[in-house]
Amino acid sequence: MGETEKSSYEKFPITIDKKLGAPIWSDVREFKLKFRMPLGKIKDFFIALSEGKVMATKCSSCGRTYFPPQAECPYCMKSNMEWIEIPNEGTLETFTIINIKPTTFNHYEDYVLAIARFNNIKVLTWLRIDDKSKLKIGMQVKLVVTKRMPEGYYIYELVPL
Repeated sequence: MGETEKSSYEKFPITIDKKLGAPIWSDVREFKLKFRMPLGKIKDFFIALSEGKVMATKCSSCGRTYFPPQAECPYCMKSNMEWIEIPNEGTLETFTIINIKPTTFNHYEDYVLAIARFNNIKVLTWLRIDDKSKLKIGMQVKLVVTKRMPEGYYIYELVPL
């Protein structure tokens, strides 16, 4: 980076990203982003989560299963959905290690996002593992409910068996 470029940055809230070495605009204002999402007919998903269960929905008309849960079947357009518990044990289908995180996730160490199959249900979530070199497609994983900190609410995640 040239001296002219460096001195130009001093006039703005620009810092150099430590990982990328690229200039980053770092505004002096911070804001909290809160969003609201109506739960309607899927509120039972969160009740079950607080009881340690991860649930999906199954259409009573066409038999298709959905995760995340759906209030109505997008295939046959019926609303007669039933709740089914997702089995605890599944198979890891794919994963990626997140090293460059969104700003709101910077308080977490690098993490793994993964997709695992539990019978005919695929679940996308974090995979908690101490040694990332042990990650292997096809490994057996367990779906668990845990309390995410520092937020303090329940989430579901994968752990190796």
